[in-house]
Amino acid sequence: MVNFRLLLKGVTQTMYDSTNDTYEHIKKVNDYIWDIIDSLHLRRLFHDDSKLESPEKEIFDVYTPKLKECVYGSEEYQTHLTEMKVALEHHYKNNRHHIEHFKNGIQGMTLIDLIEMICDWKAATLRNKDGDILKSIEMNQKRFGYSDELKQILINTVKEEL
Repeated sequence: MVNFRLLLKGVTQTMYDSTNDTYEHIKKVNDYIWDIIDSLHLRRLFHDDSKLESPEKEIFDVYTPKLKECVYGSEEYQTHLTEMKVALEHHYKNNRHHIEHFKNGIQGMTLIDLIEMICDWKAATLRNKDGDILKSIEMNQKRFGYSDELKQILINTVKEEL
């Protein structure tokens, strides 16, 4: 916009060109996205490594086939989880993509944790009898008490990305 007072004094005002600021903004956003990608890449490389160590390995060797044969959330499923307590406590302690890792539950998690978590949940449904990621999201909302908004974001992510 022209400043008419300056124009009357013989001074012209040049128009602002946002191009350089926009390029700088784009570069910063790109850098931050790369930071997120790097974090996800590390998660990808080391996901569930603790399952290959004691005490998890021995217990998962026994219970993974049993879990495959039961319906997620069923009484039989819950019984197996109770019997796996030692392994699961170790697993949750060493893997922050689990809500149980945090004293304050899902409120302690980051977006990176949530991304790994939903990928983990989706993969887990593929090895459970009658696995259904949308049903799991619904059941886990009751189990973990997350909001309707987060539930919808998880559903949107599964539908769009997985």
